[in-house]
Amino acid sequence: MPRKHLRQLLRLWPFRMIIRGRRRLDGATKRARTLETEWHRHPVMVKRRTAFGRLVAAASNLYFRLAGLPIWMCDHNRCWQRWEVGCFRLLNPGFRAFALGRRTICIAKLPGESLWAHLRRGTLNHRMIKAAAREFRRAHQLHCETLAGPWSHGDACTENVLYDPATDRARFIDFEFLHDKGLPPETRHADDLLIFTLDLMSVSPGDRWLPLTLTFLRTYGDPSVIAELRKRLSPPRGAQRIWWRVRTRFVRPQTVNRFLHQLAQAIDQGVLTAPEPAELPESPSPRRHRRRHSATFHTTSPGTPNASSRTRRIKASAIAVPGSIPSSRPTTR
Repeated sequence: MPRKHLRQLLRLWPFRMIIRGRRRLDGATKRARTLETEWHRHPVMVKRRTAFGRLVAAASNLYFRLAGLPIWMCDHNRCWQRWEVGCFRLLNPGFRAFALGRRTICIAKLPGESLWAHLRRGTLNHRMIKAAAREFRRAHQLHCETLAGPWSHGDACTENVLYDPATDRARFIDFEFLHDKGLPPETRHADDLLIFTLDLMSVSPGDRWLPLTLTFLRTYGDPSVIAELRKRLSPPRGAQRIWWRVRTRFVRPQTVNRFLHQLAQAIDQGVLTAPEPAELPESPSPRRHRRRHSATFHTTSPGTPNASSRTRRIKASAIAVPGSIPSSRPTTR
């Protein structure tokens, strides 16, 4: 259909009402709304859970239990507020966070931009990945009373990791998922690494995801957690495949399996224990035709005759051999 006819069709009243209704439904079905504002002249993020958010959390928890996944969402609003505020204060002691009412929290705005935005733009580099790995390692060493052991995120994707280039520091945000506290710490930490790695596999270009992933794991540097991650580098079966498809951003399963096989092979070959290779600078774009510098544009000193000067022509005619004199001896037969 031509664009002109399509625009005329969208101007009709029924189609405009359908589009508006879909936008309103998308806004109503969000788990939470986030608004950037100021609190006593300080930039803050006000996050309010919608009425539909609790239903989404309850339905998600039902699926997690049926599929046998050891994670769950905070379905009760009070529980969600305590977990969000507690995690934010634990990881960012210099920033303020508190609950407002029954379904709202107010947290300080952290500096930086999400790694997901850098990943989509193609600006994600090894420096950002190293900062994220250091923050993963630091956060995994903090003690959490709710989990009765070391802390873990539960949804450590690139969207929930901010990077500040001014301080070369990464930080976690958005604490809605929660690991089962009965899991060993190595299992919970390996799950966080797997979620972050799957994002790199799903969005990064084919020739960049493996170096970025190896840099991330090498900087993290916990052998026990990496060994647990190596056991999880295989697609699940049964009902867990639905959540696996969500985690891999609905990339083709064949592509994800090939990536996982390459990563497992690199870990088995001891690439993480080898010294990190030096980062090569980006090579300039090759030139199609490499021309030599023109002789007519060379720098000359004053008084030097150029190619078209009268002095050079007179000198060349004086040196030239007259036409009556042969330039070589005659040959004898």
